[in-house]
Amino acid sequence: MSRIAYVNGAYVPMSDAYVHIEDRGYQFADGVYEGITVASGKLIDLEPHLDRLERSLRELQIAMPMGRRAMTFVFKETVRRNRLANAFLYIQVTRGVAKRDHPFPANSSSTLVVTARRLDLAAVKSRASIGINVSSQPDIRWGRCDVKSISLLPNILAKQAAREAGGFEAVMYDKDGYVTEGSSTNIWMVTKDGTLVTRSTDDNILPGITRATLMQMAKDLQMQVETRAFKVEEAKSAAEMFLTSSTSCTMPIVKFDDTVIGGGTPGPAATRLAEAYWAYIEG
Repeated sequence: MSRIAYVNGAYVPMSDAYVHIEDRGYQFADGVYEGITVASGKLIDLEPHLDRLERSLRELQIAMPMGRRAMTFVFKETVRRNRLANAFLYIQVTRGVAKRDHPFPANSSSTLVVTARRLDLAAVKSRASIGINVSSQPDIRWGRCDVKSISLLPNILAKQAAREAGGFEAVMYDKDGYVTEGSSTNIWMVTKDGTLVTRSTDDNILPGITRATLMQMAKDLQMQVETRAFKVEEAKSAAEMFLTSSTSCTMPIVKFDDTVIGGGTPGPAATRLAEAYWAYIEG
């Protein structure tokens, strides 16, 4: 069966899924996106994802293409038509089609594209049992990283540099050497006394949905959580590190550049949280 996409009111085969050449997403990266994990047919953390989508659109003064109930129907129908149980659902909204000009067009309709592809959750879980390597990369992104913009070229460059260095993910750091976030993830460390530390979302980082879910789980498990900045050097001396995202869930980090973290195996805090999160999405 060919994959099906939703494009501006129509469900079409991927081979026929197109947007106009003057769509502002294509010409200016004038749009936002969301990515939602689907597990056993359930859209994980749907409402928080919709909240973040609406916020990003408000910040860029882009109109919601439809109401939340209608959009939720489109999401579920896209998954159904692709006959997927476990999937990554990608949603993109742009300002729409208009003559190429930098100011906002006076009249344009938002473009909505939704796609779904199979997500191998078993492979994610297997990778988490071993852990991953990461590479430090300078953060050269724009000053509104709280908006989930489709303008991702700095993230792409960081991710590619990390892959060329043998890392699964890039851990980005600012001009003062403080860790900001991953190229497509949020970064955590665990101190020697067992405190979980991740950077505050007030510091111009994306408010990760999985990050927020894990933070609540950690508190429910009576684990100490601290939101503050930390430098690359502190992270390399931490007892544990891990990252969170919709597609990586909770992923232990066992090597940071040339530094082995936690003896090179997933630590107890990351493992405990991973087990809680898998129970959450599978339950």
